[in-house]
Amino acid sequence: MNLLTAVIFLPLAGALILALIPRDEAGQHRGLAFAVSLVTFAASLGLWFGFDAAASAPEFQFETHAPWMPSLGIGYHVGIDGVALLLVMLTTVLTPVVILSAWRAVGERVKEFFIAILVLETAMIGTFAALDLVLFYVFWEAMLVPMYLLIGIWGSQNRLYATIKFFVYTFAASVLMLLAILYLYQHAETGTFDYVQVREALARKPLAAAPWLFLAFAVAFAVKVPMFPLHTWLPDAHTEAPTAGSVILAGVLLKMGTFGFFRYALPLFPEAALQYRSVIAVLAVIGILYGAMMSFVQTDMKRLVAYSSVSHLGFVMLGLAAMSEAGLTGSVYQMLNHGISTGALFLLVGMLYERRHTRAIAEYGGLAKRTPLIAATFLVVTLSSIGLPGTNGFVGEFLILAGTWRSYLGSSTVVAALAAVGVILGAVYMLRLVERVFLGPIRKDENRTLPDLTAREGFVLAPMIALILVMGLMPQPFLDPMKPSVDRLVRRFQTAETRLGRGPQVGTPPLANPAARTAAAAERP
Repeated sequence: MNLLTAVIFLPLAGALILALIPRDEAGQHRGLAFAVSLVTFAASLGLWFGFDAAASAPEFQFETHAPWMPSLGIGYHVGIDGVALLLVMLTTVLTPVVILSAWRAVGERVKEFFIAILVLETAMIGTFAALDLVLFYVFWEAMLVPMYLLIGIWGSQNRLYATIKFFVYTFAASVLMLLAILYLYQHAETGTFDYVQVREALARKPLAAAPWLFLAFAVAFAVKVPMFPLHTWLPDAHTEAPTAGSVILAGVLLKMGTFGFFRYALPLFPEAALQYRSVIAVLAVIGILYGAMMSFVQTDMKRLVAYSSVSHLGFVMLGLAAMSEAGLTGSVYQMLNHGISTGALFLLVGMLYERRHTRAIAEYGGLAKRTPLIAATFLVVTLSSIGLPGTNGFVGEFLILAGTWRSYLGSSTVVAALAAVGVILGAVYMLRLVERVFLGPIRKDENRTLPDLTAREGFVLAPMIALILVMGLMPQPFLDPMKPSVDRLVRRFQTAETRLGRGPQVGTPPLANPAARTAAAAERP
């Protein structure tokens, strides 16, 4: 069996085995789910070490192409490039962390809970690996069911409202994408849903309806990101979801939207992407500032972190809109950063909730005196979230801002400056949260006897802290795999510019300094 296929379906096989174990064997359910997630992670290491990041290497590796419904042009076609590889690794790292974090948090329907987690892992990895449009859509929609159950069954008091809102938003937007996929099948003249063949056909002969098709894909992905103003389902879903659900939602599921832009919306319709890039950039900056300001006024820790996701993912979308090498690289890197840092924040908020059974910020204060290890870990993750140099968050945000500033995007310096304000606001609301929860006097008697970090919780947080530091201090091993994919996307945009017959719109502009321009001109033959 192909290694990538094994990584995709190992969690599903584990879920099927779990289904055969009697319901009252909660210990076996936890142990088996954790073991399956570790085996999946170990298998994914084969992808990491076996991936060839050289520019001359094939675009998609570990590829498998088998007929599924050949009469309809639908096949089982999977493969990964460097971007998909990084996101698959993020998924396989976070899943055992999530399972370990929920070891004692789930007291009812333990069997069903861990089955949902494993099925969700298969759907997430499959979405990143799919290279057939119908297969991609199947995995994309398959993610909705286990996440719907995680929020709807194991969520908080208003979980039904949150699940319905989450399902309606994402499903309705996905229907637009399905219609666009069917249109491509009818008009791209390939007779197949294969992503590579459809992309090549559109490169040879763009469709007149490309702007509308781009919008259909973009709306589906924008809801999943979520971009302003399609973000309103996210705070409710995060607030009502159990901790494990919040970590997966923030860590991986939101990346489905940004990955969708990178893999499908932008390369399939580069001319339309050039047309709408300014709109995307404006909405991204609004999301950065709006998410930051909404985070500042929240009284619920989980809701604050949820709104911070709107702001952080605005940076990812801004990097995509910049269409420069630095911007696109920073965008992919920030996908990983957000999954790690925000996932860790949700884990820590969940640990505090297990101790106090409240997420209200006003109920805390002075916890550093009683829980110094939790306080220190929370501070490290906070510094990562606000992009302190030496942490992973700095690398992504720096590349995005630099790539936006030095891009052909209209008013790029103004856009980059406004986005930088979002960085400042992020530091304000996150450090204010640390101050209100951990510093000062202990205001509530209930906080005087709280236990500090346990050994299990330490094992949960250790890989997150390690990744924050490693990715901040040694980013190159993570930047190398994505470079060929970024370069290909930039070239695709440049080809679209040539086809449109207009001046440069992507990449890095020439030097703005007149003397430097003169010197550069003198060096030309």
